[in-house]
Amino acid sequence: MIDFNFETDFILDNESAYSKWLSRVIVSENKKEGEITYIFCDDEYLHNINVEYLDHDTLTDIISFDYSLGNELNGDIFISIERVRDNALDFNVPFGEELKRVMVHGILHYCGYKDKSEEDELVMRQKEDEKIKLFHVEQ
Repeated sequence: MIDFNFETDFILDNESAYSKWLSRVIVSENKKEGEITYIFCDDEYLHNINVEYLDHDTLTDIISFDYSLGNELNGDIFISIERVRDNALDFNVPFGEELKRVMVHGILHYCGYKDKSEEDELVMRQKEDEKIKLFHVEQ
């Protein structure tokens, strides 16, 4: 089950489309969907988590806590909407595309993909692009 929580005034339009998309991503990686919670917040909220739990005094767009059990994906994914907006401007992409990239990034980490080395980051970007293409809204 995929849940969405909001610690800021951001609203995710068409939550069901995002939930179905993320479920497809999980299945496409031969994983099972457990309980995954997205928490949309602002920079200050996420910065406090970064300092308190990871001892990193920096801003970031996403922090994911992985509670997966075997092939079943479980976890909490915190996303700073402020960072996503700024990154969309910096990368010259629409906000919605950058949001999808960050949302799927957390799931891909749960699937075992890393992004610490240049090689791993390249694979992660390719996977993000591949999974973003799975998103569609039924009319």
